[in-house]
Amino acid sequence: MYDNRGALGSSARARASAVVLGAALLVTGCSSGGGHRTADPGGRITQQPKEADPFWVNPDGNAARQVAAYEKDGNTSDAERIRKIAEQPTGEWIGPENPEPEARGFTEAAQKSGRRALLVLYDIPHRDCGQYSQGGAADGNTYRAWIDGVARGIGDRPATVVLEPDAVLHLVDGCTPHQFQEERYDLLRGAITELKSLKDTKVYLDAGNAGWGHPDQIFQPLQQAGVDRADGFAVNVANFYSTQDSIAYGKQLSAKVGGKHFVIDTSRNGNGPYTSGDPGERWCNPPGRSLGETPTTRTADPLVDAYLWVKRPGESDGTCKGGPKAGLWWPSYALGLAGSGT
Repeated sequence: MYDNRGALGSSARARASAVVLGAALLVTGCSSGGGHRTADPGGRITQQPKEADPFWVNPDGNAARQVAAYEKDGNTSDAERIRKIAEQPTGEWIGPENPEPEARGFTEAAQKSGRRALLVLYDIPHRDCGQYSQGGAADGNTYRAWIDGVARGIGDRPATVVLEPDAVLHLVDGCTPHQFQEERYDLLRGAITELKSLKDTKVYLDAGNAGWGHPDQIFQPLQQAGVDRADGFAVNVANFYSTQDSIAYGKQLSAKVGGKHFVIDTSRNGNGPYTSGDPGERWCNPPGRSLGETPTTRTADPLVDAYLWVKRPGESDGTCKGGPKAGLWWPSYALGLAGSGT
């Protein structure tokens, strides 16, 4: 059984980030343009060194605001733990209502800092098979219009896109109804083609994780979904499998899809997967997990283009184990990840 179902936060998470972009645009000017990281004397969140980590750090995301709140309360210990999250670039999940202004806001802020925006597109119709992150566009035409909006918002600015977590896997495991499967393939192919027509947009199509199954089960669906037109594929999105296991899985899969490169979500894989409790919900807010390798393009294998934090550490997987709704910030879980993280 595929064990990543519903582990992805709702696209609503991006809407909260979009609200704070105005403030973000004001403070990104204090960031270093590369070379080495310069600590901000006011304790604000700045950018990572560009040559190793070219992705934009949102200086006013949930983690950054939590740092500010803890510092205001004099809780410096917890503030420093959450700073481990706030100082790293994480995926910005584009919401369903305002794709063009959200994509424009994130990419403009990133470009102003001399960085790439990392965007996650998660609005495919019949998303998540009715589980914690259910939803998505009402139909194919609505989705196409949404992708059009995202593309207009990105424009010529640099962006890296992780496309539709779970979408191909839910074609493989059968939980996407048969009558919608051909449309989904068409929507994914169309999204890749449109995004790749932009000047400086890289696209990685989600391709599961090291624990869900075997590359033989997914390489043909990935090809049917247009992975050949993309820059590559993404593995371990919102999951916990080790970087070593994810590299092994990705290399096996790459060999079957023309040597495509891939990216790995290392946001919460520092302690590997959770192996206790209900096997059907081991992916959902598992205890005892930790931050993994920080985002970088300097990876352990030439086929791996980057380690990314696609899933934003500290945001809930869903209403399990006492968590809030999928995608909502959960301070106590964030502290747990950062407390045992790198």
